[in-house]
Amino acid sequence: MIRSAIVPVAGMGAKLFPATKSQPKEMLPVARKPVVRYVAEELVANGIEQILFITGRNKNSIEDHFDTSAAHDALPEELKARFFYTWQGRQQGLGDAILCGENFAGDEPFVAALGDAILGVHAQSRMISRMVEVFENLRTSCVIAIEEIPREMTSHYGVVELADPCDDHFRVLNVVEKPHPDEAPSLFAVAGRYVFSPLIFDMIRRVKPDSKGQIQITDAIRLMCEEGKRVRAVRLPPGTRRYDIGDFPSYFSAFAEFALADPAHGEEFRRDLERLLAAGRPPGRELA
Repeated sequence: MIRSAIVPVAGMGAKLFPATKSQPKEMLPVARKPVVRYVAEELVANGIEQILFITGRNKNSIEDHFDTSAAHDALPEELKARFFYTWQGRQQGLGDAILCGENFAGDEPFVAALGDAILGVHAQSRMISRMVEVFENLRTSCVIAIEEIPREMTSHYGVVELADPCDDHFRVLNVVEKPHPDEAPSLFAVAGRYVFSPLIFDMIRRVKPDSKGQIQITDAIRLMCEEGKRVRAVRLPPGTRRYDIGDFPSYFSAFAEFALADPAHGEEFRRDLERLLAAGRPPGRELA
């Protein structure tokens, strides 16, 4: 069983300015909890016992959130894990961020989870456990979580070329970073969760930076495919949605859905929304 996870959280969150001017986007609240709290709870619920956050500038609040130095700050059962932190000196892409965790992972396989993407409402997804099962049973070098997206969205994600479907998983032939919709090899995008063998670190070191100086993890995975390594993709199960907190529309949508699902205040929030919508005006805008 895989017990370690690397969570990159060093991104600047430029698409969420000014909300992220002085705090990490991973600490923006989605209903009751910050984004990264849901990610950590999901990892722990899937058997992860130690988590390394790859941090950067203005990320101290993430460490503060998981700090247990004070008696009253004891973490609940859903967060019983050991937390570690290391610094990504320069913003050089997701591949470089994961490479920062090489000493932490050592010679063991590990999970990588994006710190600004939530799987399932209230971190209830067991997707990682399924990915680990495929990783171990098929003795793969890499397993990727994937989801189907509209064709017009392919230029925003890493998109995979698939073959040999089997139940909920596929063999991966190629991964393309943000392809034009007319050139996308499929409509399946990487969904922010990975399981890697330590081989990934050598692959990352061999990747050349792209035109923006970024070392893309998709390029490292593509190198695995080209060299005949076993790479599989597991599709998100029906009803499990990825909440990608990358811009304001996605953030607003996630906040609303999580708030509506709140056991204590969801119904009251729903009534308020229905009242505002029934008034025939956008919420927050007074009638003349």
